[in-house]
Amino acid sequence: MKTPLRVGIIGMGGFAGWHHNTVAKLEERGHARLVCTCDPEPQAFAAARQGWRLEQRGVGVFPDYRTMLDACRGNLDLVVIPTPIDLHAGMHDAVTALGLPAYVEKPPTLDYAELERMIVADRRAPRSSVVGFNFIVERQRLALKERLLSGEFGAVTGGTLAGMWPRPASYFSRNSWAGRLFKDGHAVVDSCFGNAFAHFVHNMLFWLGGPELFSWAGIATVRSELYRAHAIEGADTFFVECRTDSGVPLRFALTHACSGESTHCESVQCEKAVLTYVVGRLIEVRWHDGRVERIAPEPFDGLEENHLDYYRYLRGESARPATTLADCRPFVALNDLAHISSGVISPIPAALVTRIREEKEQKEYVGVAGISGAVEQFLTLGLWPGAHGWNRDTGAPASPADLPRLHEVLHAMAAAR
Repeated sequence: MKTPLRVGIIGMGGFAGWHHNTVAKLEERGHARLVCTCDPEPQAFAAARQGWRLEQRGVGVFPDYRTMLDACRGNLDLVVIPTPIDLHAGMHDAVTALGLPAYVEKPPTLDYAELERMIVADRRAPRSSVVGFNFIVERQRLALKERLLSGEFGAVTGGTLAGMWPRPASYFSRNSWAGRLFKDGHAVVDSCFGNAFAHFVHNMLFWLGGPELFSWAGIATVRSELYRAHAIEGADTFFVECRTDSGVPLRFALTHACSGESTHCESVQCEKAVLTYVVGRLIEVRWHDGRVERIAPEPFDGLEENHLDYYRYLRGESARPATTLADCRPFVALNDLAHISSGVISPIPAALVTRIREEKEQKEYVGVAGISGAVEQFLTLGLWPGAHGWNRDTGAPASPADLPRLHEVLHAMAAAR
């Protein structure tokens, strides 16, 4: 029997609760042991603490993460950081300063310069931190990418990501940073692109990476149009086109400004086939000669599998974590360049927007007339909504050389709000 890895979790609220549930299950199976956790208001989680049986499991509970690290530093193998985006870098810095690796929730940061500082800080620990992009370790995804890299489908000619996830107004008031560009002067840049759909944006860059299995496409140029329909500081709707450093075009159309069913779809176009991947629902290879290959998705608990994958790495049973901080460079650069290219966050024309009250949920959503068509036309034909009824110009092309302009652009966006 392997010795359980000793885990600390920063926080008990929000997504930290999912990590607590996962580590508790893995503890029962002998993979992990929760040593400590913390929260500035631990009394607010009395019911959760009882449900997790923290006292019976001998878990130390502390009022803040620095006190926790000081007390438990010698009894930890890793620390989980499932906290708000703007806190990740400082907490990661404190953990790695002790020579400990971290499991950092996605996104690690949405500021390219802060990411570079985190990459440097991570070198202080003997093992690399992992970023919790859940779907990279899917066995079926890895198998399909191996086929892609082998040349079975021919060269990759393009890719698209469609995503329409309705979010009520209350979604943007659930905490102090949702939908914000800044919080207390710190760049947060929260949005559907950088946060809610971050897994899938990262997935698309993974499909186009190569020649190694664990590789992501770099970004050469980006053009974008960013919009909002909700009363928020940031954007809730993104139309983004980029070229990778190998010249392959990618298009992304993502929004929270919609109602009805939540949908998303990753598509990779190749010389011989089109690959379609919808997490948990559909894996399809549609060959240009008429053949259709459908692969039934296997059951997959993303959080559990990512913990287990990281534990294998920390034990020396695998060569690398699924996603390192350095692997996040393309994703963070793409997010930042989408903001820089757009330059402004435009309101979706008021004539297209309706407020929809869901009586059963007692929540208010927005509906945008024609948004499904706008998504489809952009992804398939490259028609920008700004020039086809949404009344704005497409942003100027941006490249990695423009990244130093990020904060200037974000401040201008925030001031315009």
